[in-house]
Amino acid sequence: MTDDPRLQPYRVDVVGFEAALAELRSVRDEVFVGEQGVPITLEHDALDPLCTHVLARLLDGSPVGTARLTPDRKIGRMAVRAAWRGRGIGDALLRALLDEARRRGWPEVRLNSQASAIGFYARHAFRPEGKRFMEAGIEHLSMVLAFTGPTRIDSREAAIEAAIGIIERARRSVWIRSVALDPWLYDDAGVLQALRSFATRGGGQQVLGLLHDAAGPQQAHSPMLALAQRLPSIFLFRELQDPVDRNDPAAWIAGDGGGYYLRSLGERVQGEAEQDAPARVRQLAARFDDGWQRSRPVSEYRALGL
Repeated sequence: MTDDPRLQPYRVDVVGFEAALAELRSVRDEVFVGEQGVPITLEHDALDPLCTHVLARLLDGSPVGTARLTPDRKIGRMAVRAAWRGRGIGDALLRALLDEARRRGWPEVRLNSQASAIGFYARHAFRPEGKRFMEAGIEHLSMVLAFTGPTRIDSREAAIEAAIGIIERARRSVWIRSVALDPWLYDDAGVLQALRSFATRGGGQQVLGLLHDAAGPQQAHSPMLALAQRLPSIFLFRELQDPVDRNDPAAWIAGDGGGYYLRSLGERVQGEAEQDAPARVRQLAARFDDGWQRSRPVSEYRALGL
């Protein structure tokens, strides 16, 4: 185990409020009261004993993040200690609460996002609702996530947002099927940063790329190939060979965290996306694997060190 505690593995558990009270308060008081200046009388409310709480701990037991789910189907009190931000802990906390909401059969969940976190929740398919407002001296926006099926994607911006969310939610596997690593999507700095963070997280991550035209990204000097060259054990590419596969224009990115963005006409932006659709992702992964087994390794990439 590394000597730097910020690089230690962590786990997220549902915890009892009374049993974990000291740990929950230590994180929340540090973040909300200490950092953000929220009055402690507002931070400690009567809802706490009625909520479902999740707690992120390092393997040595140190608490580093927490969040809660209220009886009225709202997510709140999402807090990660400053030194451990940017490691996916917030994503893991949110996934745990969404899993709990789905287990209960709730049709939707809501939250009041601080203005600085709107992008984070948007990547998890939350949508804004109403106008911004002030709460505890901090600007907020109400957001909602309905467990009702896919979202229509009609713009490059929405596609990039969906792809980043899929990658950030993925645990060990990301599957990319594309004609030639569409530059409008896979050259985007945010998407590349999400792939870089995923690939260097540790834990056996893998990004598999299944292409119609392997020469295209190489000729275009795709930045994803440059990233893959530095991480050749993580990124693997194959080219479709079977006429049945090559005549299928569909393209997608999917991750084993339950998210996908599917385009039936692969060279177009228009498609559908979901961030919490594990059954659909399993279907896409099986379809991907069928094509992967019939495809050829891209040997010309190996000349680049891939």
